Amino acid sequence: MIQKRILVPTRLRRPPATGWSWVDRRFVREHAERLSREAMLLYFFLAAVADRNGLSFYRDGTLTVLLGMTGQALLQARDELLAHDLIAHETRLTQVLSLPPPGQSRRSEPGQGLMQLGEILRRATELTHSNEERGLP
Repeated sequence: MIQKRILVPTRLRRPPATGWSWVDRRFVREHAERLSREAMLLYFFLAAVADRNGLSFYRDGTLTVLLGMTGQALLQARDELLAHDLIAHETRLTQVLSLPPPGQSRRSEPGQGLMQLGEILRRATELTHSNEERGLP
């Protein structure tokens, strides 16, 4: 069983002050237009399946099947959400974050919102294997 732990305790998701959806309306007003269709789909899926702390632990293979994406499209969508500071991610664990304050696109803590070297190498290996399976250089 996967041990769940909150990745960014200071950014726990809470229901928005206005409206009744788990997805804050600010997401649509301030973030959606800058995201690809795949990134929006991933964000909405993660928001829908996350627990009360915003945590979910779907595997990449499961996400690609459920969302009808290629592995590469999933990685790009996740990278977009990380770059816009909307999620935190470690292998097999993703946290949907509270929305950053207006005008702030990155967390101020060092290393937060950026991929760790191990994650970069894992993704490069996955891409290499995927290309080899398709007969690409």
